[in-house]
Amino acid sequence: MGRTPTRVGVVGYGYWGSKHVRVLNSLPDVEVTVIDKDEQRLREAMSSFPSVRIATDLADELDAQDAVVVATPPGAHAPVALQALNAGLHTLVEKPLANSVAEAEALVAAAKSSDVRLMVGHTFEYNPAVWKLKEIINSGEFGKVLYIDAARLSLGRYQSDCNVIWDLAPHDISIVSYLLDEVPQSVSVWAQHNMSTEFADMAYIKLEFKRSAAPAFVQLSWLHPEKIRRVTVVGEKKMAVYNDMSDTDRIRIHDAGVDPKNVDEAASHGFPVSYRTGDIVSPYVPFQEPLLVQDNHFIECVRTGQEPRTPGERGLDIVRVLAATDVASATGAPAPVDGARDLAVSGSGNGRVRS
Repeated sequence: MGRTPTRVGVVGYGYWGSKHVRVLNSLPDVEVTVIDKDEQRLREAMSSFPSVRIATDLADELDAQDAVVVATPPGAHAPVALQALNAGLHTLVEKPLANSVAEAEALVAAAKSSDVRLMVGHTFEYNPAVWKLKEIINSGEFGKVLYIDAARLSLGRYQSDCNVIWDLAPHDISIVSYLLDEVPQSVSVWAQHNMSTEFADMAYIKLEFKRSAAPAFVQLSWLHPEKIRRVTVVGEKKMAVYNDMSDTDRIRIHDAGVDPKNVDEAASHGFPVSYRTGDIVSPYVPFQEPLLVQDNHFIECVRTGQEPRTPGERGLDIVRVLAATDVASATGAPAPVDGARDLAVSGSGNGRVRS
């Protein structure tokens, strides 16, 4: 006798919504309903996935669903998710969780009030390559982490309701925060408006972390000739480059570094160093589609009631950082992150997620 199907409504059949429908439709005992007001998008969904149901309004589906995935534009995340949570539906919200700290806090409170699971779609925290990178850092192989550098660049995908930071930075902020087990305590921002006077389309962010004392630098752009998704971790002993665009060696560990020489700096008229170069190793990382791992985990949380690895509180953490970038952009000075947490000490650090 089969399991009772889990009914999931995907609200918004755009870029991410269509991916969620594909993944959820492939899971056993899951019934998918595509919810979108755009008739053309509904026709596309039916053409690509004939087995799904379609609907035009979430309000008409609240009694017919067990859970909801919110994949609308960011400005609609909070009102749609709040509607689902207040109806007692487990809810997965694409990043960012909301467009403001107040909205994100309201979603966390609503999930607690309704005793349902609220999960944020920080997809890279379900990426086996990121798990492997965290495992290596925690092993001590790198020594002390000196800094992390991240780049998320491409040409296109301009958004109409948020700047490049709110669109792209949630990925890298969550990756770096996950790797270091803490939320940054302050941010600095340099941003540029090239094609629009309203929203910046390229930016540099500096994240400061209290416990690890390892800053992170994030470069973001909608206006770049190459698609780049890269994280570099520089340690005292070794360094690593995680290239998400690589099909084979997504992580490369460099046995390389710089060793200061114990000499009189004044006498030598400089700061002499010795350079250490060694092997480059690419550990084997079995591929699992992160979105599949994430959505499968969400379904398990819906069925068992377990707490998600990226709960609403985790989404709130990242929204607080994003809100601080707005302040830093407006003032031109570093801005503190309200409620910054040491995830390792608070017990909220994310362990490896297995599908």
